[in-house]
Amino acid sequence: MPEGNLCNKKTVDTKEQLQALLADKSGKQYYEEMNHLEVDREALWAAIKKSFKSRMKTWMEVCSHCGLCAESCFYFIANKRDPRQVPSYKIQSTLGELIRRKADVDNEFMQMCMDTAYAKCTCCTRCGVYCPFGIDTGIMFSYLRGLLFSQGFVPWEMKIGTGMHRIYQAQMDITSEDWVDTCEWMAEEYEDDWPGLEIPVDKQNADIMYTVNAREPKHYPEDIAEAAILFHVAGENWTVPSVGWEETSLAMFAGDWAACKMQVESVYAAMDRLKPKRMVVTECGHAYRATVIEGPYWAGIETGKTPVESFHYVEWVAEALRTGKLKIDPSKKIKEPVTYQDSCNYVRNAGLGEVAREIMGYIAEDFREMTPCREHNFCCGGGGGLNGIGRYREQRNVGLTVKRDQILATGAKLVVSPCHNCWDAIRDMEEIYKIGIRWSFLKPLLISMIEVPEHLKPKEE
Repeated sequence: MPEGNLCNKKTVDTKEQLQALLADKSGKQYYEEMNHLEVDREALWAAIKKSFKSRMKTWMEVCSHCGLCAESCFYFIANKRDPRQVPSYKIQSTLGELIRRKADVDNEFMQMCMDTAYAKCTCCTRCGVYCPFGIDTGIMFSYLRGLLFSQGFVPWEMKIGTGMHRIYQAQMDITSEDWVDTCEWMAEEYEDDWPGLEIPVDKQNADIMYTVNAREPKHYPEDIAEAAILFHVAGENWTVPSVGWEETSLAMFAGDWAACKMQVESVYAAMDRLKPKRMVVTECGHAYRATVIEGPYWAGIETGKTPVESFHYVEWVAEALRTGKLKIDPSKKIKEPVTYQDSCNYVRNAGLGEVAREIMGYIAEDFREMTPCREHNFCCGGGGGLNGIGRYREQRNVGLTVKRDQILATGAKLVVSPCHNCWDAIRDMEEIYKIGIRWSFLKPLLISMIEVPEHLKPKEE
């Protein structure tokens, strides 16, 4: 069977296609069809010849198999230093072998590549920091994911995610109407406690256009309210777009590059339409990477820059504290030992480690670093889409042990985690391993300790 009804080489572009996938609980039919999916070797080799350029060729050829990348990989450490988990082995036995065979491969090989690319690498890019030749296996696995997606060998949840982006321009089925309704609801819900609170929609020429992760309106709408409260107290002139509000990209995790382009272009169109001075991305690492770091290239912007200057939420928080727009009540600072989870995507890949420490200096009295930290920090264990793929849950849970041990070594019971994937991974880690920790985004912590001007407090009845 060359193509299944659910597992095939087609993109998910209609609600009917999407609903059929969603109805297949746990992807049972999907994965059964995958066992019979035929590899289009000619098309696969043509795609490789077109896209496998000098950087990838050089990396593949100069790897000396020295093994120095081994200890850089949290999966290698978590799996009792199994040689099969060495990054260079993983990429040479998949992408390397695919190139050497000139795409003359079968279904079994492609499924092995899928199981490796999506379950044994989170594309955290830590290995590239330690390779003496600068070989970034994470980037190479991202490339391999694109090849696998084109042939239909992609996890069920990732296929659904790309369909969501193509249909809703969001990783979840949130329409523009749903989004605007949620913003209005949250403003009404909190206006008694915060007089004058608004969540302005489609305001022209604002200083800040704020964009979010679709999980917020879907599951955590209070996060949007908390952002609004902090902008309100800081006196910011801000807005959210009615269309182009979603920053994340499951399409990037899946390897659906065309959907990646569609996603970021919806955000850039909002910039062009509303003309804000800058954009602030919510507390999410891969959203920042997808839209600010990778996005301009998907959209064909030669400068490599977003249409307006773009910031991660930690940058805005640090600026607001530094300039006095937000002031911390010293008596309300975090007194207990606290540590900080460095997101791979905005710390290692965007250099925002020092900004994070600046924030902790304002809000914590006993801040304790993980070892290692900053750009050397290990992945949380749930990046690259791994949090959401049921097929690989056991592998992910083993991977979580490295972060578990890092946190335990600090002695802290509170983990500040300004990234959705990291937040989810640490939450799951506590549910699985029960180490007695708590975890939090920045927003609720800041609201609990900021000084609120009298005119912004509710009047006593």
